[in-house]
Amino acid sequence: MQTPNGHNPKSRFSAEKSPWQRSVTLLREGDAVARKLVYLDSESVMLDDQSMLKAEKPLPLTAVPASRVPQLLFGATILASSCLLFLVQPLISKLILPWFGGSAAVWITCMVFFQSGLLAGYLYAHLLTRYLSPYRQAVVHALLILASIAVLPILPNASWQPQPGEDPTWRVLGVLATSVGLPYALLSSTSPLLQSWYAARSTTGLPYRYFALSNAGSMAALLFYPIGIEPFLRGRAQASYWSIAYFLFALLCITTARLTSQTSSQPVTHQIQPSRDRKGAFLWISLAACASTLLLTVTNLLTQNIAPMPLLWVIPLSIYLLTFILCFERGLWYQRWVFLPLLPFALWWLASHTETIESPDVKRVVPLICASLFVCCMTCHGELARLKPGIRHLTSFYLSLSAGGALGGIFVALVAPHLFSANFEYPISYLACGALILIVFFRARQPWWNRPFLRSIWFAAAAGLLLLAAYGAHESWLELRFSTAQARNFYGTLLVEDLKEDEHKVRQLSHGTITHGIQILDSGFRQVATTYYGRESGIGLTYRILETHGPVKMGVVGLGAGTLAAYGRGGDTIRFYDLNPLVINIAHNNFTFLSDSPAHTDVVLGDARLSLANEPSQQFDILVIDAFAGDAIPVHLLTRQAFDIYWRHLKPDGVLAVHVSNQYLDLAPIVALDARARSIPVWQVENDAEDNLDIYSATYVLASKRPGFFDNPLFKDRLETVEIPKNLQPWTDDFTSLWRILRIGT
Repeated sequence: MQTPNGHNPKSRFSAEKSPWQRSVTLLREGDAVARKLVYLDSESVMLDDQSMLKAEKPLPLTAVPASRVPQLLFGATILASSCLLFLVQPLISKLILPWFGGSAAVWITCMVFFQSGLLAGYLYAHLLTRYLSPYRQAVVHALLILASIAVLPILPNASWQPQPGEDPTWRVLGVLATSVGLPYALLSSTSPLLQSWYAARSTTGLPYRYFALSNAGSMAALLFYPIGIEPFLRGRAQASYWSIAYFLFALLCITTARLTSQTSSQPVTHQIQPSRDRKGAFLWISLAACASTLLLTVTNLLTQNIAPMPLLWVIPLSIYLLTFILCFERGLWYQRWVFLPLLPFALWWLASHTETIESPDVKRVVPLICASLFVCCMTCHGELARLKPGIRHLTSFYLSLSAGGALGGIFVALVAPHLFSANFEYPISYLACGALILIVFFRARQPWWNRPFLRSIWFAAAAGLLLLAAYGAHESWLELRFSTAQARNFYGTLLVEDLKEDEHKVRQLSHGTITHGIQILDSGFRQVATTYYGRESGIGLTYRILETHGPVKMGVVGLGAGTLAAYGRGGDTIRFYDLNPLVINIAHNNFTFLSDSPAHTDVVLGDARLSLANEPSQQFDILVIDAFAGDAIPVHLLTRQAFDIYWRHLKPDGVLAVHVSNQYLDLAPIVALDARARSIPVWQVENDAEDNLDIYSATYVLASKRPGFFDNPLFKDRLETVEIPKNLQPWTDDFTSLWRILRIGT
C-alpha cells in the first residue's frame, strides 16, 4: 500500500521506534496533511500556503493591479486600526475605574463590551461584503467613519456613575457604548473588511497573514500602554491624543476605501458565503469562546488577588493575542506534537490555582499560570487555524471567532456572577478546553482511529479529564464544607468560614486570598481587634492615644467584618463606609463586632469617596482609609482630590490613618507625598504579627498636625520615615501610575 506521497507507511514504524516515537511521527505527519485538509463544503477548500492557491476556484471579479491598491496601504490601515483598538481598551477602562469602586470586575465587564464591539464590527463587515458591491461598501464605510468622528474626543460622561447599592454592570456597558461605541465597532470591522477587499481583488495570496499583523499591532499597543503612556500622560491627554490618532486613521481608511471602490460595482454575494458545515462553525465558536473564558478567568484571578491595574490587564490579554499571531501567521508555530503533551500539565496547573494565589508563592505561581494560559490558548487557536476555511467564508469565520469571544466574556462577566455563588466558571473553563480538544480529534478520527496506540491515548486523555473534573469538584466541596455563608455579586465572591485555630475557634471573612476580618468566637475574645487592627498597629496606637482625651469620633473607609468597632466605648461614634451591600449584610448577620460595640455605629452604603464628597464635614478625630480592591487600596482613594475630601472631614488636629499593607505596591510614598505638600507631619508605623490572637503584621501611614501626637510614648521607637522615590509625581484624578511604585522584586 502506498500513501499519496509514494511512501510505504510501514517504513515509518521500524522496530527500533517506541510507541511514543511512532505517535510523534503520526502527529507530525498529521500536521502536514491537516494543512491541506479541512472540513470541506462543495465550493472551497482551506488554502494554507502558496502551493495550494490553484485549488481555489478563480474569482469572477477583475483583479486590480497592485499599484492601484498596494498591499502596504492595506497593511498600514489594518495595523493602525488594531493599535487604536487595543490602546483604547486600558485607556477608557482606567478612566471609568474610579466611578465603579476600583473593582477588578470593572475590567472584566469592559472586556465584555470590547468583545461584543468586536462582534458588532465583524457582523457589520460580514453583512457589508455579502450584500453590497465594492463601491457601495466603500461609500457606506466612509460615511460611518465620518459619522464616528463626531463623537470625539472619547471622554466618558459622569452621569453614568452608579447609585449606592446598585449593580453597576449595565452602567459600565452604557458609558462605554456612549463614549467609544461607534469608533470601536468601526475599528473592529477594519481588519476583516479590508482582508475581504484584498482577497477579492488579489491573485497573489490569502489574507490570513493580515490577521496576524492585526494581532501583532494589538499586542504591541497593549504592552506599550502601561510602560510608555500611563506613567507619562494624564487621562484627558491620553483621550485627546487617541482621538487625534483616530482622526488620522479615518483619513487613511477613507483613502483605502476610495481606491478599492474603483474596481467593480458587482455585488460579491457569490464570494462571501456562510459555511454549510454547521458542526465546523460550532467548533469555531466553541474554541474561540473557550480561549476567551480562560483569558477572563485568569485575568480575574490576578486582579482580585493582586490589584486591578492596567499592567495585570494587559499581560493575559497579550498572551491571548500572541497565540493568535503565532497560530495565524503561517500555522508553523502550532505543532500538535509539542502542545498536546503540554496541555494536561497546563490544565492541571490551572485546576490547582484557580481560586487563590498565596503571596509567598506569587513569583512562582503567576508565571506558571501565564504559561498555562499560553498553552491552552495556543491549543485552542492552533486548532482554530487548522479549521480555517477558504476566502469564500472569510468573514463568516471571523464572525464566528468574535461571537465565541463575546460569548465567553458574557459567560464570565454577566452570567457567572448571577448564576454561581462561587467562581465555578474557573473549573468550567479549563475542563471545556480539554473536552473541546478531544472533540476536535474525535471528529477527525479517520486518519488515526484504527491505530490502537493512538486510540488508547484518546481514551486515556478522556479519563484524565474526568479525573480532573472529580478533583475540581472535591476541591469545591472542601472549600464549602466549612463555610458559614457564601455570596457573590459584581464586586466578587465573599466567603465566611468557621475555622479551628490552635487555641481558638474563629470566623473568617475572605475575598480570594484577602482576609477582610476574623472574629474569635471563644467567650471573652469576641471583641478583640484581630488581623490588621491589633492594639500595637498604627490604628490601634492612634485610638489608644486619642481615647485618653475624651469621646472619639472615627470614620472608616471599608467595613469588612466591622473589626474596628471593637475599639468603641460608650460615647464614641464610629461611621463606616462601604460600597458592597453584601459586605454590609455579612458584617451585620455573621459577625458581632458592630452589635457588641458600646459605641454608636453607622454604616453608609456607597462608594466612600462619593459619599464623603456629598456629606457635610463630619469633624472626625480619626479617619481610616482601609478599603481594598485585591491586595491594594483603589487608586481613586489616594489622589489629591480624595485627600482634599478627607482633610475636610477631619478636625484641624485630626489624624488620617491610611492602611497601606501590600505585597506588590509601595503605597506609603503616595500618602506621604500628599501630606508633605500640605505641610502635615507624616510617619509610617509597622507592627509584628501575634499568631495566638490572629493579629497580622500591618503597615499604616499616619498624618496629623495634632500637637504632641507623634511624641507620645506609645510611638517610642515605632515611627519610621517614609522614603519618597525620586521623580514620583502626586496622584490626581487625571493621573495615576502604579508602574513607579510596583515592587517588582517581591
